[in-house]
Amino acid sequence: MAAVEKRRPAVAPAASFPDSGRPAVSRAAAATESEEDFLRQVGVTEMLRAALLKVLEARPEEPIAFLAHYFENMGLRSPANGGAGEPPGQLLLQQQRLGRALWHLRLAHHSQRTAFNNNVGVAYECLSASGRKKKPGLDGRTYSELLKRICRDGEAPEEVVAPLLHKIQCRDHEAVPLDVFRAGMLTCFVLLEFVARAGALYQLLEDPTLAVADRRVGQAVLDTLEGALQASDGAAVPACFLEAGSRLGPDSLALAMDRALVARRPSSPMTREEFLEKAAALFIAKVKPVG
Repeated sequence: MAAVEKRRPAVAPAASFPDSGRPAVSRAAAATESEEDFLRQVGVTEMLRAALLKVLEARPEEPIAFLAHYFENMGLRSPANGGAGEPPGQLLLQQQRLGRALWHLRLAHHSQRTAFNNNVGVAYECLSASGRKKKPGLDGRTYSELLKRICRDGEAPEEVVAPLLHKIQCRDHEAVPLDVFRAGMLTCFVLLEFVARAGALYQLLEDPTLAVADRRVGQAVLDTLEGALQASDGAAVPACFLEAGSRLGPDSLALAMDRALVARRPSSPMTREEFLEKAAALFIAKVKPVG
């Protein structure tokens, strides 16, 4: 009998159960689930999703640096950070908001309509954030300052963009709705691209030895450009004016230049600044003023 007792197999140890009665493996699953819930509740999941969507929209050459800059700017969006401090602190905060709004506005080209409009909305929200003593909303002063920053950073000559700013700016204390803000941002970016293309066109006309163009040829090209813009009079979107200028084919430009040279009338030089200013004036004439 004793031998039988010795040969009896050992009983397997009982599974470890916590006080709650659930197996330990369930605790690990619960911990994982709890971590996911925590990330979701504090907004990290949505924040990362939004960041990845921005990467897909912008498709930057250096995604890691792009994300670093994105997260660096995240803290300035919340109205809780609004300026309740002294005026110097408010001024610094305002400059930070302007910089962050510019960063968002440059994430997508204006031709990417959906992405660009989304980024315009984020920029508007950032600039409209209020402090403890201010009502939310965007005033004309901040809107006008952002327009100036866009044009200045775009390296367009001041005399070229000044007429546009005068046309689409708002009064300092005037409330700026989102649709006006969106139209102003789009118009500025389109003008900068229009001026850049006009500069490339001038290089084709420029005499490299004199660094100027023949006035007859320059004016002929401007007249052809004006005709292309007039053909788009029915369009109300600034980007349509850019597309109209892009449709100028080599044949039409060459024909206009040939006609100007065949005339053999006395001519004078046309500088790059004059050509750009006249080309921009054709564009600005099509822009509807604010209000």
